[in-house]
Amino acid sequence: MILENMLNSQDFGIRQEDYNRLRPLSYRGADVFILAFSLISKSTYEDISKKWIPELRHYAPGVPIILVGTKLDLHDDKQFLTDHPGAVPITTAQGEELRKLIGAPAYIECSSKTQQNVKVVLDAAISVVLQPPKQKKKKKRKGQKGCSIL
Repeated sequence: MILENMLNSQDFGIRQEDYNRLRPLSYRGADVFILAFSLISKSTYEDISKKWIPELRHYAPGVPIILVGTKLDLHDDKQFLTDHPGAVPITTAQGEELRKLIGAPAYIECSSKTQQNVKVVLDAAISVVLQPPKQKKKKKRKGQKGCSIL
């Protein structure tokens, strides 16, 4: 099977303020988002729930998200952690907790330097597109009518 147009990456080459305004325009038609944070940076971890999830839920509601922790090779690197005392490693448990919080079908830790789990990330994204997770049905309460006035 050949998957055409599997990955669409855009680089606008513009100022950050303009990019923030134009970025949501690229979300239309997306089948899946891969949201990544650094396993050695608490601020990037926090940005997932503070910045990226609200933005994606607003501009692309219902599109599944694969959560990815990057720089796995540095996560337990004692020399790196000694040289960078400000680095705060994110645990696998914290990643899983965030996955549940945002409703992502998968959380994967990877390293582009060593290539560990990079293919797993792409396979998970493809799998979610080809076999999307089932949506939870809202249960109606007894006596509740199916009409809403907005």
